[in-house]
Amino acid sequence: MINRFNIRVYGVCRNEQGDILIADERIKGLQITKFPGGGLEFGEGTLECVKREFVEETGQEVAVIGHFYTTDFFVASVFNPSSQVLCIYYEVRLLESPRFTTQQKSFDFPEGTADVLRFRWIPHTEISPELFTFPTDQRVAELIQKERS
Repeated sequence: MINRFNIRVYGVCRNEQGDILIADERIKGLQITKFPGGGLEFGEGTLECVKREFVEETGQEVAVIGHFYTTDFFVASVFNPSSQVLCIYYEVRLLESPRFTTQQKSFDFPEGTADVLRFRWIPHTEISPELFTFPTDQRVAELIQKERS
């Protein structure tokens, strides 16, 4: 068995009201809720990755404000259990007003679509671990909740 690392980089993006951008995605038959972002490519730094992922997913550029969180516990990949996932989260902001479409409810996907991605703005007061699919995103939601107290 070959053990591998899967490095994922995500952005915690807030709008002017403090709402936080989250993504609902259907991928490989699974419906997940996560923060925007994705996999680090070979030869790429983590800051480059989060910026590229935002352009790919939202069509918009972001500025990186700072580091928010890095996974500090073991997580096996849902898609490849012999791979360990390491997630890095950055606080980011959009460089322009949002031009992408957002939804009001979770998993509001068009009928008959396979892999699809949609966004929602969630008030920071409503962010909770239960909104998210994966344990690393759930941990980040806990940290956001702690900011409020």
